[in-house]
Amino acid sequence: MAEFEVIKPRFAELIIGMCHLEKLYSGTRWAEGPVYFADGRYLLFSDIPNNRMLRFEEETGAVSLFRSPSNFTNGHTRDRQGRLVSCEHGTRRVTRTEPDGSITVLADRFEGRRLNSPNDVVVRSDGSIWFTDPPYGILSDYEGFKADSEIGACNVYRLDPDSGALTIVAGDFDKPNGLAFSADETVLYVADSGRSHGADKPHHVRALHVTPQGEVTAQRVFADIEPGIPDGLRLDSEGRLWISAEDGVQCYEPDGTLIGKVLVPEPVANLTFGGPRRNRLFITASSALYAVFLNVRGLQTP
Repeated sequence: MAEFEVIKPRFAELIIGMCHLEKLYSGTRWAEGPVYFADGRYLLFSDIPNNRMLRFEEETGAVSLFRSPSNFTNGHTRDRQGRLVSCEHGTRRVTRTEPDGSITVLADRFEGRRLNSPNDVVVRSDGSIWFTDPPYGILSDYEGFKADSEIGACNVYRLDPDSGALTIVAGDFDKPNGLAFSADETVLYVADSGRSHGADKPHHVRALHVTPQGEVTAQRVFADIEPGIPDGLRLDSEGRLWISAEDGVQCYEPDGTLIGKVLVPEPVANLTFGGPRRNRLFITASSALYAVFLNVRGLQTP
């Protein structure tokens, strides 16, 4: 199987000819939520149905158990102090892991009602925490615990770093999923994976225009994703979006032009850039963790 599909010639410049897609680990049921720790040269990622988090050591290639049970964690990020921030399906909350290993609950309710099942999360430079809340963790007992939605909607939220107030920044998504900020933090890209539960439902990434105060002033569809659905996404240092899809990871220019793909032999859930130079793309797919070195660096994040 080919490892890359060049749609526009400029995508070829991002490929290193001697570098190939590597399978780093297999044995997950649904790998998700990769987050890279440059200070330790390791990657954490979720295996949601198995209710565990795994740790990949970049220098040795070893994979070990990081946390089990993990409360069916999904997406992760790091805050501006380097602490792990996680979305937990099982407990329907967003948490932070402190340096001593203790867990702080950041958000679990909106206006007194339990969240659905927080999915993915990012932290803005002002310390605010933005996360999506689709129902995947309450639809069955496979990725969490089957339950009814108390919210009755699937929202994108912002958690204020000072007051702890939780506000809805977008309430018109079918199933909001992965999200990422542009370099200047004026645009928040959010995947809508609604087609996972209906062929006529959304399968696109939207661009939400955000003020410094955290208000969304406008939004537009950035790209429809084919085949499959978008899930996780990340930006590189030149503003391109790398978006998960059924056939691998798709690369889009800032204007929404699809220029190429990293082809993966199973549907991709999420991705992140890592490595000492942020030029290694880590990919969580259905049953495995993959990686490939590219001729581009990921956008600097904590």
